[in-house]
Amino acid sequence: MAAARVLARGVRLGSYSIGRSRSLIFNTVQGRGIAACIDPSIGLTDEQKDFQKVAFDFAANEMAPHMAEWDLKEIFPVEAMRKAAQLGFGGIYVNPDVGGSGLSRLDTSIIFEALSTGCVSTTAYISIHNMCAWMIDTFGNNEQREKFCPDLCAMQKFASYCLTEPGSGSDAASLLTSATLQGDHYILNGSKAFISGGGDTDVYVVMCRTGGKGPKGISCLVVEKGTPGLSFGKKEKKVGWNSQPTRAVIFEDCAVPVINRLGAEGEGFSIAMKGLNGGRINIASCSLGAAHASVLLARDHMCVRKQFGETLSNSQFLQFKLAEMATKLVASRLLVRQAAVALQEGRPEAVSLCSMAKLFVTDECFSICNQALQIHGGYGYLKDYAVQQYVRDIRVHQILEGTNEVMRMIIARSLLTES
Repeated sequence: MAAARVLARGVRLGSYSIGRSRSLIFNTVQGRGIAACIDPSIGLTDEQKDFQKVAFDFAANEMAPHMAEWDLKEIFPVEAMRKAAQLGFGGIYVNPDVGGSGLSRLDTSIIFEALSTGCVSTTAYISIHNMCAWMIDTFGNNEQREKFCPDLCAMQKFASYCLTEPGSGSDAASLLTSATLQGDHYILNGSKAFISGGGDTDVYVVMCRTGGKGPKGISCLVVEKGTPGLSFGKKEKKVGWNSQPTRAVIFEDCAVPVINRLGAEGEGFSIAMKGLNGGRINIASCSLGAAHASVLLARDHMCVRKQFGETLSNSQFLQFKLAEMATKLVASRLLVRQAAVALQEGRPEAVSLCSMAKLFVTDECFSICNQALQIHGGYGYLKDYAVQQYVRDIRVHQILEGTNEVMRMIIARSLLTES
């Protein structure tokens, strides 16, 4: 039923005309010319294939034609994202009773992979927004769910996740932003760094310290834009992810109602980590889309570019490189989908698998995109060619949602404690 609802919303956007904007893969995602061995629809149900096609179509027609402009002019594409929300992509794994699509983690991964072929940066923000909406839906009470989730799912309002601080990145449990209880309000003081959407979004899911040191002293508050004492730093200049603004979020005697706390005091760190487990799958899925597009771009370039009297496709060295790229892509996709199913089913190995997926997939997909740029030679370094934007946009995936070094720590800890 949830998939049918997504598809029904998609029909209202009308039929799409498929173009060749910036040599992207839009002809192949319609089923023409895609190599069967890397087909992202392999193993999916008919329903999953249907909403995957909706996502690919949306990426091809509503995102990719604007991808370069959004990047160059640093445009936060609000209207495009609201069109995506009409397809059910504003609250993909949020419950339907508050406006969500009620899809699974695997379904979500499929959608984000498809969308990111059109614009990684925008899709990555949509994934963060979805994570915030899910956190409110999952850990909020009925009043909180009904207040925030419908507008978030429709993307009439946008959300940001606020965990990282200037002095606490990988060591998230050492955060210093404080929330002191005064009557029926918490008084927040401190700042958050590198916040996607910061300043342009409406709802901030904030981890703050209400108790002593360590993770058990952390709580989670929902702070609404316009709250006195809430302000923002300058817009950061970034290598990639330019279609979403990044700013510091600053709290100076910011009074937040107690009724905006998610869960009980001291549960904030647990809520944050549970959100990140899904976020790691989401961001790995965005890397998959970039890598999938880059493999096809590299293949197409090899078939037309001539050097030494013949096309690059006749070079066995480059044939082997392309084969390695395709193999890494498929292996990455399988790992992401296994982790997504484990998380959906609440299996004990889910945290480790999410960390493995984030580690392996973001590393390997960056390697794929970087190799695709190399195959393009000097052309790959020009902003007229999409491959360089995929490289820039997914480089940060190895850093955020927990650095890949932290992913290694989580995986190793799991292995050693089970020995």
